[in-house]
Amino acid sequence: MNSQRLENARILMYSHDTFGLGHLSRCRAIANALVETYRGLSVMIISGATIAGAFDYRVRVDFVKVPSVIKLHNGEYQSMAAHTSLTDTLAMRRAIIRHTAESFRPDIFITDKEPMGLHGEVEETLAYLKARGTRLVLGLREIMDSPELLASEWAGKEMMEKIEAYYDAIWVYGPEGFNDPLAGLDVPETVRARMHYTGFLRRSRPRSEAIQPRPAEGYLLVTTGGGGDGAALVEAVLAAHEHSRATPDEAAVPRTLVVLGPYLPPRERADFIARARTLPNVEIIEFDNRMEDLVAGARCVVAMGGYNTFCEILSFDKPALIVPRTTPRLEQALRAERGQEFGLVRMMPAEDITDTPRFAGALRALCDAPPPSQTVDVRMRAVLEMNGLETVSADVGAWIFSAARPAPPPRPAQSEPAPEIRLGS
Repeated sequence: MNSQRLENARILMYSHDTFGLGHLSRCRAIANALVETYRGLSVMIISGATIAGAFDYRVRVDFVKVPSVIKLHNGEYQSMAAHTSLTDTLAMRRAIIRHTAESFRPDIFITDKEPMGLHGEVEETLAYLKARGTRLVLGLREIMDSPELLASEWAGKEMMEKIEAYYDAIWVYGPEGFNDPLAGLDVPETVRARMHYTGFLRRSRPRSEAIQPRPAEGYLLVTTGGGGDGAALVEAVLAAHEHSRATPDEAAVPRTLVVLGPYLPPRERADFIARARTLPNVEIIEFDNRMEDLVAGARCVVAMGGYNTFCEILSFDKPALIVPRTTPRLEQALRAERGQEFGLVRMMPAEDITDTPRFAGALRALCDAPPPSQTVDVRMRAVLEMNGLETVSADVGAWIFSAARPAPPPRPAQSEPAPEIRLGS
């Protein structure tokens, strides 16, 4: 990728990270692409992810860790520190976010997904940065939630009015025509005019060598993202292998690599690892900070359908079966439905994977299925262009170069002709 020079330009990104790794993964992909495109640019990511430091970042990308908050299955939040109340945790987060903005002095501030942040923790910082002339950008997934649930979540918060008041631009991280993330909401025309569909964010294999050994390529990859709500899928996969072993007259389920995710509860983690030891065709790892490598090495993928996994599946052109969660959001289910409609992935409802013989058959068939590039509906071939990172980089460059260009000198005032003076005789 060709690099252009941006002297001392700074971008601050906010990623609230209360459930899984999706927000940080998206911010990290954008940050790495930006510093690779523009030499001299620095990016700072504010993240609440407990394992934010476990990932590789490009030179000139760094992060500030705020105290972690976790989202429960019922949609409520609690502090990760048992001795600290949610109120105190949010107060600390708010102070760190504001102080970081004051110290870093960004040219651009990018908020991921939550317009005002967790419980409104970013609004004070947005007002401060707006006053000092920072460009404010809201980045939205191509699917936020069902319109009814999103409208209910934003009700009473004046969210649309605040988006209109604060944000200069809105990126939608998907192609136009795949999904409108604000469909069904009363969106002012001024907000619509600021929305820019970027395309999906393409992923690529890291350039450096992996530190940990990699399994031989050609496996069925099972990933649940962060893993906090992935136990049912892993359970179904192991049950399918146990069923396959007990019915030798059927074809075996393909060799499988399961990535549990860092947030899988300890009890389930220990149980799954113990069961996998008895299954010669299954390998389990707990976490890998280079999922791109694992997706690239797979024959096919079984996943829950979060945004980043969906982008990885399309980036590496892998046949995939999506088993989405439906609580507390419908985001994954809606993405899987759209993906299946356009011939990009297959979908199976979570309640169907408890039918073990049926699920085992689906796993056997998956790795022989054609990849998305061969099955995509002609209406959505643009989906596979996945030019989101290039679009984001182009926008950033245009904004910063425009801001750095000196204003033209004021034109000299046109002097009025001197009044005619007549001398009397």
